[in-house]
Amino acid sequence: MDTKQTAEKLLQLIKTSPSTFHTVETSIHILEKAGFIKLMTTEVWKLELGKKYYTSVYGSTLIAFRIGEKARDGLRVAAAHTDFPCLRIKPAASISENTYGKLNVETYGGLILNTWLDRPLSIAGKVAIKGSNPFSPEIKLIDLKRPLLTIPNLAIHMNRNVNEGVALNQQKDMLPLATMLKKDGKDKNFFDGFLAKKIGCNKEDILSYELTLYPTETGCIMGFKDEFISSPRLDNLTSVQACLSGIIEGKRKQGIDIIALFDNEEVGNHTKQGAGSVVLPQIIERIYETLGYSRSAYFSDVAGGFMLSVDVAHAMHPNVPEKNDITNKPILNGGVVLKMAANQSYAGDAEAIAVAAELCNQDNILYQHFVNRSDAKGGSTLGSIVSALLPMRTMDIGVPILAMHSVRELMGIKDQKALEDMIKAFFS
Repeated sequence: MDTKQTAEKLLQLIKTSPSTFHTVETSIHILEKAGFIKLMTTEVWKLELGKKYYTSVYGSTLIAFRIGEKARDGLRVAAAHTDFPCLRIKPAASISENTYGKLNVETYGGLILNTWLDRPLSIAGKVAIKGSNPFSPEIKLIDLKRPLLTIPNLAIHMNRNVNEGVALNQQKDMLPLATMLKKDGKDKNFFDGFLAKKIGCNKEDILSYELTLYPTETGCIMGFKDEFISSPRLDNLTSVQACLSGIIEGKRKQGIDIIALFDNEEVGNHTKQGAGSVVLPQIIERIYETLGYSRSAYFSDVAGGFMLSVDVAHAMHPNVPEKNDITNKPILNGGVVLKMAANQSYAGDAEAIAVAAELCNQDNILYQHFVNRSDAKGGSTLGSIVSALLPMRTMDIGVPILAMHSVRELMGIKDQKALEDMIKAFFS
């Protein structure tokens, strides 16, 4: 698959993944098409050598694995995250303000607020509906797809200092406009009725929801020479796509290969389905136990294993290059970024860096380094967190992007193929 085809495949994944639940649903379709077999976390597993499996964890985390003909011949893991900074709809969401119908929302993750203004937004996520058993509500995934909402800017005539920077209040300034209401106030709970109509149920039957707002403008290839990809959710669907392609196309016939696509990285990982939980160590131990291996064998293989933590990296900004480290300056289309930090906010050590570099060298894959400026605190990702619970050598890698955590981000078109080639090599 060439560079442009790889980019188009990524854009299709992003288009069909407007919420974490849809990311998992789309990923499952891709895995099943490649022959992976579904497992339920609530059931006893029966596994066979040479087979491929996946399991969904609460609908927003996905773990898939491939067992070689000889299972105890190297444990390799590639981990990424399915979530992204966004706006989420609160309960009792309807707000009536002088016949304007607005929705009450809250921020999820560290989004750049002003990039969400004046955008056509839609709604996607999960709705729980009353079922026959209180412990088993009926779950529906929805993607309303069309433009429904917008958060309008205040005109410059009413805020003459707007171009000097405006502090936006998350509770007041980020409420999206949805509709116009009747003056008699009879439609004040308009969102419940709207949602029920879209689902096809009574509004009294809706028990709860986890609904995300997302921009309806789709991603595209752009630039004078088609050298860029501009899209929502590059953080971190670039990595989800690379992990899926890597485990499907990897050629390793021995050992156990695993991808773990976690939810809740953007809010710290410490949830039941996050990288800060024991869900991955438990599943790997379960694999070993089901195959008849001892717990000691599991510990031994973890100690000798290797994990790639795959998440986007900061590219050097063309207008603000001084924000980067003075000698390590990743650029768009410069290849995979190996991320390092002395404070271990990234998990790599000298051996892990060497392994990642040599994987790239052997397959002629471009790579570059990222280190934060010494006088600036950078971000973090799931690598250090999951490797503390699953103590194996770990390396943080990813594609370089601009405008990270904007509603729309920018990357180099060559970098996605470089990342996918690297993870394929890792699983080969």
